[in-house]
Amino acid sequence: MAEKRDYYEVLGVARNANADEIKKAYRKAAIKYHPDKNPGDKEAEEKFKEAAEAYDVLSNQDKRARYDQFGHAGMSGAAGGGFGGGGFGGFSMEDIFSQFGDIFGGHFGGFGGGSRGGARVSRGSDIRVKVRLTLSEIANGTTKKLKINKTIACDKCGGTGAKDSSSYATCSTCNGSGYVTRVENTFFGRMQTQGVCPTCGGSGKIITAKCDKCGGEGVVRGEEVVEIKIPAGVGEGMAVTVSGKGNAARQGGIAGDLLVMIEEEHNPELIRDGNDLIHNLNLTVTTCILGGEVEVPTIDGRAKIKIPAGTHAGKVFRLRGKGLPDVNGYGRGDILIVVDITIPDTLNSKERELVEALSEQPHFKEAESAEKQNIFERMKNFFR
Repeated sequence: MAEKRDYYEVLGVARNANADEIKKAYRKAAIKYHPDKNPGDKEAEEKFKEAAEAYDVLSNQDKRARYDQFGHAGMSGAAGGGFGGGGFGGFSMEDIFSQFGDIFGGHFGGFGGGSRGGARVSRGSDIRVKVRLTLSEIANGTTKKLKINKTIACDKCGGTGAKDSSSYATCSTCNGSGYVTRVENTFFGRMQTQGVCPTCGGSGKIITAKCDKCGGEGVVRGEEVVEIKIPAGVGEGMAVTVSGKGNAARQGGIAGDLLVMIEEEHNPELIRDGNDLIHNLNLTVTTCILGGEVEVPTIDGRAKIKIPAGTHAGKVFRLRGKGLPDVNGYGRGDILIVVDITIPDTLNSKERELVEALSEQPHFKEAESAEKQNIFERMKNFFR
């Protein structure tokens, strides 16, 4: 199968394009490659699908953030979502025409402008919450239980909004279809479109007697304890999606999602750099000269490392595989220990006498070359 093209390239927009620019670009591509305008043209049909897939990701704030960070791999990673199997992400032409219709203010049918049947189902809104994680929780994955205040299905009517099962009647405006149909003349020809019925809101039926607890809405305010499994390797700003745990929808519709936004708790000893962790290790002059053994922090405790005699400021020790795991399972980072030397601010008379005597020794009379001691040059060479 051919490699997927970059979604921004597909729509012809910059990576910092706003929502309106993305929508306009998709509208332009959808018109250009619409099957009714290109009958029998398989290439145009594939480009039509490709544009729909790109718009589905870039028009969704959370999907777009994952795509910007992980590329196409992020669409099926542990952070949630994804398009499923092969082809164009599991899109059917019906899905695309539905999306296409939403962009143009109506609901388009299949090839040739056929109508789309079935009543529209309402959807509850999503909920965003923030969770702060320690480095240990990020490294190992964790489970959190959160009490979420939200709309829940009315327990008296079961979320239907009706007083009882006999409190319904078929909508006379749409005759139970949930949509009203209109025919328009466009440059494609005559096109039949469908809009949501204004009377029943797309349900195909109306309530004749409302539930006295929720007033016909089917939802009330409440709370729910939700258990959230957070995978290892997540990072600041990522979102874990828990499907169906958002606000309940009116009159028995589909509940929204719970979006768990990740925040990292500050660690005073370890600084995150991607999947690597950096620790600034302050050593005394004597330890750097003579060498020794010191303790350094790790994610789950402390470890001992040996300091060779003659260690200079800027020396970097690497603890391989002791960093954070990749969220998509591609290995693990390292811990980088960067050496700095602590110089005393003041000396007593005895200490000063010893240092002065030391300064007269041959190895202390001249400084080492800048190339050997300059910390900035050493760090630059290290990262090369």
